[in-house]
Amino acid sequence: MARMGDVLAGFHAAWEFESDSVLIRFERGIRTPKLFQALGERRIPLDAIAAVTLTPGKRGTVVLRAEPRPGADPLMEAASGQLKDVCDPYRLVLPAERETLAEYYADELRAMLASKDTGPAERYLVEPPETPLQFKAYDGKASFDGKSVHFRWFWTGASSAKWKAGDQSFAVSDLCGVEWRSPEVFEGHLRLLRRDTGVSQPAQADQDPAAVIFGLGYGPVHESLPFAAAVLAAVRGAGPGPSKSEGAAPRRDPADIADRIRHLGELHEAGLVTDEEFSVKKAELLAEL
Repeated sequence: MARMGDVLAGFHAAWEFESDSVLIRFERGIRTPKLFQALGERRIPLDAIAAVTLTPGKRGTVVLRAEPRPGADPLMEAASGQLKDVCDPYRLVLPAERETLAEYYADELRAMLASKDTGPAERYLVEPPETPLQFKAYDGKASFDGKSVHFRWFWTGASSAKWKAGDQSFAVSDLCGVEWRSPEVFEGHLRLLRRDTGVSQPAQADQDPAAVIFGLGYGPVHESLPFAAAVLAAVRGAGPGPSKSEGAAPRRDPADIADRIRHLGELHEAGLVTDEEFSVKKAELLAEL
């Protein structure tokens, strides 16, 4: 039998077997995928695992993989099948000469899973990434403090639609989900899905004030995916409720407000904002002082 505390070390990670979970510790080496470095370590309860496989890998390796139950891990739910194999935190790649040892642990895990439910989980069983979290997208900075998501637009990247809407703040209780599209594919983005069905969200993320878009070097997987997972877990744990209970919005830095009014004036002069939009938005900004 596998003993509690047994460790199976592979490339970039090591699995420590415990009575009710597998503790995965990721290396911080220069060749380790950045997502693994960002995750650090993860405890995967046996209740969160549906199956265990051992398959041949590339170039003289074998791959031990724990298949997470659908709905058990917010990180994998947010990823929605878009992670490359090399960034899959449930894969442990080992030298082929350790195949017999890997098979032993695979069998042990399968025996421990035999009495467990392997169907879809009703709640998240794997802890989400810790907050606060933030990252730079192409058109703005996204931050999450555990209760609200904030988008602050960049002058250089944000569309005029987003500038007109202004910086955004979304209480977790007003959201029903998160849509993450990998920055490694065309038109990657992170979009917040709102509970209020009366609010129609633009199809294009660059026009949606509830979304930030990715670009070369902006919104990388190791920053934007843990962010999406943390928001998703908070949303699932919050349920619907009024957002007003968060209290009044904090006062903004006067210098920041002045910068935004100046940029609004530039948009107005360029004909991208109408006289009425300029007046309304300027009044909104001044009210934040």
